[in-house]
Amino acid sequence: MKKILFSFCFVCFFATAGQAQTVSLKMQHMVQQLISSLPVQHPANQLIGFAKTLIGVPYHYASSNPARGFDCSGFVSYVFHNFGFNVPRSSSEFSNTGTPVELAKAKVGDILIFTGTNPKVRSVGHVGIIYAIDGDEIQFIHATSGKANAVTITTLNDYYRGRFLKAVSII
Repeated sequence: MKKILFSFCFVCFFATAGQAQTVSLKMQHMVQQLISSLPVQHPANQLIGFAKTLIGVPYHYASSNPARGFDCSGFVSYVFHNFGFNVPRSSSEFSNTGTPVELAKAKVGDILIFTGTNPKVRSVGHVGIIYAIDGDEIQFIHATSGKANAVTITTLNDYYRGRFLKAVSII
């Protein structure tokens, strides 16, 4: 897109060289309209792009250090702190952070809060960040001590839906 815009500006410059100033002003207005119509990268996309670079970092209990590994809340807090957001370090504290949102209205970049591995105990034990939404399918990125034993992307399947407590928006 940048190459097309540059080429357009280059052609317009030489096409209007030596002509009246009014053509140049029209061209400037057209270029500004083109630039303003370019998509701006949303902070959530930047956040997810950064989180994605951490896929495969091993799980390490009570750590928010990528050199050692992450636990779930260490991963989430590390990602959000990288963008200047003040979020807690503990998964249980995420319940009182941000703005609660209905799961159906949650967006990429929102935080999902789950129980621990026993869904019958309805207290916070795990967190992740919504990575993608495609219709009714939600994927989230998180540090898991499960099968992947690392930062990974998981579908919000029946297992995690059974553990789901709430979603919160920070961005």
